[in-house]
Parts: sequence; structure tokens; C-alpha cells
Amino acid sequence: MITKLFFLDPPRHVPPLDPEFRPAASANRKFAVEVARSGGGEPLIFGLERRDGSLSQFETRVLPDSHPHRAANLFYAERLLKFLLWQRGAWKVYVGGPTSVGEHIQREYSPDGSRAFDYHFMGETVYETPFIVVCCSPEAVPPEKPFEKPLGRHLNGCRIGFDLGASDLKVSAVVNGEAIFSTEIEWSPKTQTDPAYHMEKVTAALKLAASKMPRVDAVGGSSAGVYVNNRPMVASLFRGIPKDQFDKVHSMFIRIRDDLGVPLEVVNDGEVTALAGSMALEDNGVLGIALGSSEAAGYVNLNGNITDGLNELAFAPVDYSPHAPVDEWSGDRGCGALYFSQQCVFRLAPMAGIDIPEGISDAQKLAHVQAYLEKGHAGADKIWQSMAFYMGYTIAHYADFYDFRHVLILGRCTSGKGGDMIINGARRVLEAEFPEIFSCINMQLPDEKIRRVGQSIAAASLPKLNAKAV
Repeated sequence: MITKLFFLDPPRHVPPLDPEFRPAASANRKFAVEVARSGGGEPLIFGLERRDGSLSQFETRVLPDSHPHRAANLFYAERLLKFLLWQRGAWKVYVGGPTSVGEHIQREYSPDGSRAFDYHFMGETVYETPFIVVCCSPEAVPPEKPFEKPLGRHLNGCRIGFDLGASDLKVSAVVNGEAIFSTEIEWSPKTQTDPAYHMEKVTAALKLAASKMPRVDAVGGSSAGVYVNNRPMVASLFRGIPKDQFDKVHSMFIRIRDDLGVPLEVVNDGEVTALAGSMALEDNGVLGIALGSSEAAGYVNLNGNITDGLNELAFAPVDYSPHAPVDEWSGDRGCGALYFSQQCVFRLAPMAGIDIPEGISDAQKLAHVQAYLEKGHAGADKIWQSMAFYMGYTIAHYADFYDFRHVLILGRCTSGKGGDMIINGARRVLEAEFPEIFSCINMQLPDEKIRRVGQSIAAASLPKLNAKAV
């Protein structure tokens, strides 16, 4: 495959523990150069349609059929679409361009294709309808119908903010933008098979926060997973719930809203992180990337709004190497979760000469490796240097799909020395190879001002109050 894919060159900044890394940003740029040399190539437009009727487009160009490397169009187009699906989401995809590209996408994203996981996930699981790929001319791709959700930044009144984590449930009582009460409640949501457990735990936490205020005007929350109109479509917190019981999970927050009789909004935790950063920075165009148990991301656009995109970048490809590690869930190679999370640390640790004990939790495994980093272990340094170079190239890749001015890097993998190493290494890559991006963005770890706004206040600010609320 490498001989056919002419654009898969080693990067200038090679991750110390991953010489096979082939960054998507560099590959796509080399492909674009070859298209320009060919005379401009052929237009290719993807249209991604969602159930609410919104539709986004992504325009690019591919090599003409007469080009000796024309077969590379198929790989290039499929990787682009894979990224777009997990960034934006869609149940119907229009492929406006060469017939060979459209037919390839149809084969790959089918029940029997190599992207059968994505076919079922986007269609049946997220948007609850069969997934469709439409081959057409570029002119036949429907026009864009953008959707923006102006959630958040509402600090008036008595509000509850919550965040549903894998091991604890955080809840706060927020009065006019100030958290007057916050607590963490231990729970074990992943192993539960009865949806009543989740309902009872969340309801009890909300009642506790409500008892600290004279009234409740609104409730806002965050949680890992895919949420559509306050309904969890996929979330690890509910992985133990049988399919025949999942309708109770779907409706859980709607029922809580109706019981309380106040506005309620629940969104992906990455979106709330980005919102908290935007509120603290007092600026828009914020991409938040959390390196935790997996990669979580959120985005506040230049208008200060949350879009209807999924931003599940853990499953968006960032490495085009045919030797890239395989994600055990989707079966795909080179996706973000294995580069920006504790999974990456565990993957690279053996190559760094670090043995990880068996029989301990993932959090303890990460702390074990981080202890080597704090002591100056050369192998541990190489783990975080590799992650830093991954990050630099991937920020450049994300810039092809997002308009942002700020990038917040956070999560457990950034604790201690690791955070500064990732930021500094990523800046080094961007300054040397992508100076036009480096000069236009601010990349940082959350500072004290961002921490003060916090997840709970940002989550509580999501709903707009009813007119009757004081």
C-alpha cells in the first residue's frame, strides 16, 4: 500500500517511540500539492445530512482519472469522510465527485464493508435510521443548512450543574454564576443493568443541590457520549443496560425535566469543557481536547455557539500509517483515542522500558507511568515527547476542519510534567511545519481563571430561563 500512497512520508518530527507514524495533516497537504501539479484535479464535495435537516459540506479536490496515482483518491476520500462523520455526524452522505470515489465509499460504508461499524453506528445507533451514501455530481450535493445551538453563558437565577463521570457524579448549586455548593458522589454506572439505578442516583444528586437554594430555575449537565436533543444515544455510562431497556435511558433526562418543570439541557462533556474555556477566556473559537481514559473534545465556534456536530474525535483518524494501532471498538486504525489518552500511554510504555503492574485500575496504571516521568525516566520522557509530536501534527489536521483561535489541552495525561511537555512539543511542530497555524492560535493548559469557571458553572449555564423565572 505504501508504494501506491505516494503521500505517506515520515514526518520531520518523528515521535521517539513511533517511527511508523504518518500524520494525516502532512499526507493531506502533500496530496493537495500533487492535485495542484496535475492541473487542479477534479472537485469532490461531501454533504453530511442529519436528522434535524441540517446539512454541512466539505469541499476538496482529487486527482484526475488520467493521473498515475489516481488510486490514491480512494484512500484519501475515505479517510476524509471518516473524520467528517465523527466530527459532524450524519445519517446520509452525498459524495459529489468522480464515480469511482462514490462507489468506493458506498462499498466501504455498507453492512459488509470495512466501515461496517461506522455504517451501523451512524445510522441505527445515533440517528435511528438506515445509513445512506448517495453518489452524485458535485453540483447535485444539496446546499448547506447550518445549525448552531446558542447554549450556555446564562448565569442568572438559581441553577443546578452536574457532570456524570465514570466513577463519580459531580453536582453544584449555582446562584447568579457562583457555585455555592459542590460535591462529588461515588457511583458505578457502567456495570448497572437496571436503568432505575441511573435515574435514582441523578435524581438524588439534583435534590441535594436543590436543597441548598431557595428554588431551582434551570438544570444543565454534561456527560461523556453522544447526545441528541437531551437523549443519550451512545454513552459508556449506560453500557450495561440491555437493548430492550435502553428506551428508559433515552427518555431519562426528558422525564427529569418534566418532573422538575424547569428548563434542562444535557450535552457532551467535551462541549461543556470548551464552553467553560470560552467563558473564562472571554473569546470564541475554542477547541478543547481532553486526554483522559479516551480522547474527548468539544468546540465553541467563532459565534460563541455549540453546533450539532458530534466532535467524537477519539474515533477520527489522525495517523495514515498502514501499521497504525487498531482501535478495539471500531476496528479502525490510527484514530485519536490511541494517541491522546491513557490508552496511548499504555501502548507506548513497553517500548519505553516500563512495565505496568497487573490487577490495578487504569487510573493507577497511569499514575504508575507518570511517577517515572516525574523522576526523569528517559523512557517515560519519550512517551510524552511522542504524544507532543502527535499533538502538533494533529492540531494542524484539526485546523482543516475547525475554525479556532484557542486550543485547551487538559485531562489526566497532562498532570505534572506531562502537560507542559505536550504543549511545548506541539508548539515546536507547529512553528516549524505549520507556521501559518502557529501564528494564529493560542494553545494552553487550563489556567486558574478557567478552573474557576469550571465544568459545573458552565454546565449550569446551558439552559435559558423561562420568562416566568425570577
